[in-house]
Amino acid sequence: MARRNRNSIRKERIIMLASSVFVLAALTITGVYVRNNNRAERENYVLDFEAIEKNSTDVANNTMPAEELDTLFAEVGTDDLDYDPSFQEANSQHVENTGEEKGLRTRISQDKEDGKEDEKEEKEETDKKTESAKKEKNEDKSGQSKKSETESSEKKKEDQEEGMFDETVDTAMSGDVQAEAVSTTVQPNLDFQEEDGLVWPIVGDVLINYSMDRTIYFPTLEQYKYNPAIVIAATQGEMISAAADGRVTSVTYDPAIGNTVVMDLGNGYELTYGQLENITVSEGSYVNVGDGIGTVAPPTKYYSIEGTNVYFKLTKDGVPVNPMSKLQ
Repeated sequence: MARRNRNSIRKERIIMLASSVFVLAALTITGVYVRNNNRAERENYVLDFEAIEKNSTDVANNTMPAEELDTLFAEVGTDDLDYDPSFQEANSQHVENTGEEKGLRTRISQDKEDGKEDEKEEKEETDKKTESAKKEKNEDKSGQSKKSETESSEKKKEDQEEGMFDETVDTAMSGDVQAEAVSTTVQPNLDFQEEDGLVWPIVGDVLINYSMDRTIYFPTLEQYKYNPAIVIAATQGEMISAAADGRVTSVTYDPAIGNTVVMDLGNGYELTYGQLENITVSEGSYVNVGDGIGTVAPPTKYYSIEGTNVYFKLTKDGVPVNPMSKLQ
């Protein structure tokens, strides 16, 4: 039994020793392989100075000597080159004018002077011609004016003697004068004061009163809200009259109060009429107090329970004012 144990232990040692040897051999081979690869990579980065020197020598041997280059440019000449040795920059501080340039500049200045003299002479001749033409024209005008004056005086005398006047001309002239008088008529001066009063636009009970300090109930809407105007009961088709003198500033349609007419009373006061139809005024027209501006229309859906009515609002500089305080 003891012998078997010894044999098994010996086999295990032999196996471990063989494994160690195998591992060491594998590591050695791997290290040698990696070192050879690194050495090859380093050799690739090494510069071959001998090859570089050889290439430079070949380039030097192939280069044309300086003497041959001079001979070549001498044969070509300087006329074909873009560079002009005599050219210098205009703003250079070392510009030197050659004799030819000086002569050219002298000729140019001389030509300019000659041109100026020629222009001066031409201008003098033109002025003389213009003056003579003006004189002739003035003489012709004076002669014609004298002639026309003589003819007009003679014609006037003949008309006065014969008493021949065209009635149509007189009528047309009188019409022009009348049209001018109408166009220059002074427009009414709108001056509504705080103490002035208003006339009721229509006779009727107040269905919904003015209320801006607290909300008031609207039956159709079934809600409480502020009311900047008064709603006056009316009959459909009744004539609505102007409550004061004013100028129509707008004729529009509002979904809540229907067709509306806004009138300027002056000093910032404005009147708004709502629930109208058959409107007889237009924007820009002047209306006197009591003049008809339209008839009562069927109520909008916002006032269906209240019934047929007239919406009547007064404002001062856009701020609502209680119309009841102004109605007489």
